[in-house]
Amino acid sequence: MRNHIKINNSIKPFNKQIEVSGDKSISIRCVLIASQAIGKSRIYNLLESEDVISALNSIKKLGIKYKKKKNYYEIYGYGINGYKTNKNITINAGNSGTLARLILGLLINSKKKVKIIGDKSLSKRDFSRVTEPLKLFGANIISNKKSLPVEIVGSDFLRPIKYIEKLGSAQCKSSIMLGAIKTPGTTIIKAKKSRNHTELIYQFLKIPIKFIKKKQYDLIEVTGPSNFSGFNYIVPGDISSAAFFIVLTLLSKNSKIILRNINVNSSRIGIIKILNRMNANIFLKNKRIYNGENIGDIIVRSRNNLTSINSPKNLNSSAIDEFLVIFLVAAKAKGISKFRDLSELNKKESPRLEIALKFLSQIGVKYSRKSDNIKIYGNPNLKLDGEYFIKNFRKDHRVFMMSCIAALTFGGKWKIDDKDSINTSFPIFLKLLKKLGAKIN
Repeated sequence: MRNHIKINNSIKPFNKQIEVSGDKSISIRCVLIASQAIGKSRIYNLLESEDVISALNSIKKLGIKYKKKKNYYEIYGYGINGYKTNKNITINAGNSGTLARLILGLLINSKKKVKIIGDKSLSKRDFSRVTEPLKLFGANIISNKKSLPVEIVGSDFLRPIKYIEKLGSAQCKSSIMLGAIKTPGTTIIKAKKSRNHTELIYQFLKIPIKFIKKKQYDLIEVTGPSNFSGFNYIVPGDISSAAFFIVLTLLSKNSKIILRNINVNSSRIGIIKILNRMNANIFLKNKRIYNGENIGDIIVRSRNNLTSINSPKNLNSSAIDEFLVIFLVAAKAKGISKFRDLSELNKKESPRLEIALKFLSQIGVKYSRKSDNIKIYGNPNLKLDGEYFIKNFRKDHRVFMMSCIAALTFGGKWKIDDKDSINTSFPIFLKLLKKLGAKIN
């Protein structure tokens, strides 16, 4: 079976409402945290992607049972000491950095050795950002490099830690927080601002946590050991998935979309703030709070007179997974857009900054670069009529989806490899594009 698609026509005007898949970050956190609860948890709208299935397979290997029901998953936990294994095991996290890094935090009291492995892409990513703080708890961690594979054996004598998280990595912060619920005493984290889904779930479950927002950082205190009961949770739509449809609509002619029930957590809406500063027409409706998370409908209309931006670097962490499609908007905007301190882009599933710049060059968009700072020279009249073959992007799902949006809005004839990459995070992506009228072969 072929693993590429062809797009030869721009999308025609549309006016639609859609719902994207459940939030990947929250889905994985719900699976892992439910595996530590006492009793039965029900997770509705769980994202059924490869990364989340890897999370379910991981807790099963650790002795936790789950069942798929008609419209939810049931997970049966035995508390924070409930992982049971009679022998050393290996957990394959696949492509998921969230799973691999977070589950290490839950294994700091494991009785047997657990080895974490991943696919070729994940095995190139930095794991020292979580292994170093977890060692401070007392866990025994073995890794020949800073990358996978990582072996961990837990300790019976865990101690709370104080840690300064300087990278703005929600995965690092969350891994420490998951370790903290198993540890006697209060763990304190001074963290550069990043996604706060774990903090909100802790507050929802009444796990002892203090969370103080400062201007430049967040101060988090978690007190353990902390058992908690099973829970019910409805996973909201993923704004990182919605981002592709936001940009598709923005760059299309005479179009409008309503994206329903999306997670619009303030730590995730950097793309909306950035694009609205570029004269986009994006607003929120039906906002409400669910278990601490902000949920709402995102309404987007086409825009012809987009303008450049000097993007504030304090929005980087809240838009880190969306910069690829933000660059597409910058390519179509009037003026020179500037983005700074984008080093974290190269620490994702692929070196995304390098691939994005190669992509811009391939479609004739002018840019300049100095270290991790880039300028994109926009052209409001940008229209492509050549042939474009997108390949060798390390099967990064977001690069594939960005390429589809470019093909449907800029014109030209496109062949895009590795369509199966979307199974990592957004299996219904192509189906939704076709629902809007996209012609994809």
